[in-house]
Amino acid sequence: MTAPTAVPVVFVHGLWLHAASWTPWLELFGAHGYDPIAPGWPGDAATAELTRADPDAVAGYGVGDVTDHYSEIISGLSSPPVVIGHSFGGLIAQRLHGMGLARACVVLAPAQFKGILGLPLAQLQSAWPVLSHPRLRTRTWSHSPDSFATAFANAVPRAESDQLLATYGIPSPARPLFQAGLANLTPHSEASVDTERERGPLLLIAGGRDRTVPEATVRAAYEIQRRNPGVTELQTFPGRGHSMGADSGWAEIAGTALDFLSRNGVGTPSGTTPDHAQS
Repeated sequence: MTAPTAVPVVFVHGLWLHAASWTPWLELFGAHGYDPIAPGWPGDAATAELTRADPDAVAGYGVGDVTDHYSEIISGLSSPPVVIGHSFGGLIAQRLHGMGLARACVVLAPAQFKGILGLPLAQLQSAWPVLSHPRLRTRTWSHSPDSFATAFANAVPRAESDQLLATYGIPSPARPLFQAGLANLTPHSEASVDTERERGPLLLIAGGRDRTVPEATVRAAYEIQRRNPGVTELQTFPGRGHSMGADSGWAEIAGTALDFLSRNGVGTPSGTTPDHAQS
């Protein structure tokens, strides 16, 4: 008798954090019987340090490019995965889910998609260093320790913020920020999600102290997504910021994701061994 195949999970990072920031999640989900992977964006090197050494390698990529990149990765998996994304990775994950490529989706502080109006002032302030310089559209931008502590990891102590940036911080293409910022003015914008197609369960997670993608933006996405007949849930963590998936409180967020998947029957049958463990 052939053993059932473990459910794949694809983690999608957002701007300014390397895919290695998902490492604790990979270990946790693997221990729960899933088969997780965390591929980088196009142009990302194997480590944050190597990515920082060649910032031009990631320049110019947009939402469509990144979606196509992960779509190709998913096409090589044994079955449709769970897709989990953070920030712009959350936008990409919802796009993949809306394309029918995922069995379930969990997004942490997802960047706004076309149709979300009235962004909070804090979000505009955090994006202004990029959006105020149109020449960055085809270039990359990196957080300084101060901007990272103010806009990204503002809910953790400064020492932890600095360590997160040193360990996982990378330059990222600025183009997705311009695409999302102009989505409602752009016909056929790449920063859009098919929210009407039949889909599996979706969980949106917001941080009450998030300044990069504030709770109000995530709630606006939820109000649109909940019109879909598929299961749609919103979970808010009042004291958490944008770094919630990578900082010292990551386990609470990951546990919430695991619980959501379990409650909705998206998991690995008892006794299943993940594919990567068999190789």
